[in-house]
Amino acid sequence: MPDPEELLYPTRAERVEDRRKERQQRKLVDEFFDHATLLAVGRLINRGQFQSVDYPISTGKEGGVFRASSPDGFRAVKIYRIGNTIFRHVPPYVIEWLRREVGAMGNTSRMIFAWTRREHTVLTQLREADVRVPQPFGHFRNVLVMDFIGVEGLPAPPMQEIVLQDPQAVFEDLTAQLKRMVVTAHLVHGDLSPYNVLVLEDRPVLIDVAQAIATDHPQARELLLRDTANFARYFRRLGVETSAKEFFEAAGGAELPSGTTT
Repeated sequence: MPDPEELLYPTRAERVEDRRKERQQRKLVDEFFDHATLLAVGRLINRGQFQSVDYPISTGKEGGVFRASSPDGFRAVKIYRIGNTIFRHVPPYVIEWLRREVGAMGNTSRMIFAWTRREHTVLTQLREADVRVPQPFGHFRNVLVMDFIGVEGLPAPPMQEIVLQDPQAVFEDLTAQLKRMVVTAHLVHGDLSPYNVLVLEDRPVLIDVAQAIATDHPQARELLLRDTANFARYFRRLGVETSAKEFFEAAGGAELPSGTTT
């Protein structure tokens, strides 16, 4: 029979672990939920977008995605950090768009708000083109609310982190999604990799679409070539017979506007 004290009182190791988790939680709150962001979250809660933020799904230098609860189920809440870090690695065409949208590049907050709005707009365009991406529900300042991609409250994993049960089927599905993105939505992802494709019930879901570029942009072909070449190598390692050229053409590259050049 277990010692009653072991049941009633946590061990030293458990206390240390609890304190570590508390420190991590406080650090997370301090990093993401400053006063301005808390106000933005409160505004979205008042709009009925969700009721509470549950826990982080993923975090990085540029921002984090959190699971949230709503009366209609779970939501994904993406919070961009207010700072210059997010723009250190973005390509020139994104900076060009931000200059047109915001004007002077010195106002970091306005740039982040425009970036958040851009992702919401791109997701809306892709949903209208029947591309499998999270449904956007709303945004305010640096906070974006989307559909939660997962099962029974657990988030779907990135493709990079799992073993695909049927790589050929996933490859064909991903090809179809990219072709709809290019041919119907007239957009190229621009930053596609196994890290920003989730797998939900053996079906790929595209995420992180803020860097998407119009197919008539001079760099569209180059970006699609890069995205499809990277994925062609990835799928070849899984036994799928394809080449960079074949994947590029099947994913809509053959139908890019003739004026698009490398």
